[in-house]
Amino acid sequence: MNQKKILLIDDELDILEILSYNLEKEGYDIYTATNGNEGIEKAKEIIPDLILLDVMMPEKDGIETCQELRKVKELQKSLIVFLSARSEEFSQLAGFQAGANDYIVKLIKPKILISKVNALLQLTSQVSDNAKLIEIGDLVIDKDNFRVSKSGQQFLLPKKEFDLLYLLASNTEKVFKREEILEKVWGNDVIVGERTIDVHIRRLREKLGINTIQTLKGIGYKLIV
Repeated sequence: MNQKKILLIDDELDILEILSYNLEKEGYDIYTATNGNEGIEKAKEIIPDLILLDVMMPEKDGIETCQELRKVKELQKSLIVFLSARSEEFSQLAGFQAGANDYIVKLIKPKILISKVNALLQLTSQVSDNAKLIEIGDLVIDKDNFRVSKSGQQFLLPKKEFDLLYLLASNTEKVFKREEILEKVWGNDVIVGERTIDVHIRRLREKLGINTIQTLKGIGYKLIV
């Protein structure tokens, strides 16, 4: 039994029933809400590990609901994933900009959705900002000694590349926006060119593998594990 809590927020009762049935079979504790306001109150009450959220809902749509959820301190570690029939690029961008960790189109088959949910919850890195060692799959980041290894191969990275990689690895399900990266890696008092992040990301990809870091166009970057 996983004993992890999942909150489903959707105004379609048949969707809630299908998802609840399949996720409960996986051993998750399932809670439901049929609109954004109810979902926010339920989330504050149970502090779920994962929230599956629809976009089009009455009273408060999913985008606004996600923004409100991200303002709640106790829910900062909760994963928020949109599950919506809307597949347009602008809808997905709006979802990520609102603070979602992922965006899934509702045409996805139940078994694939379950696998994705399992992966999201199992691979979420709960590393604190003060952690000295991060191990994610075959990637090991040793903060004390500024050492990085992947599949046993050692890499000696310049400090800014190391700091950038460490930041992305600190939360593997978070999309780090460019503004946040600049603030945390370079600092507000340092003026750098707008292409600085892109250059460092490219160098990390060349060293660690092209699929290590994902770009979400117009939003930011996340580490893929």
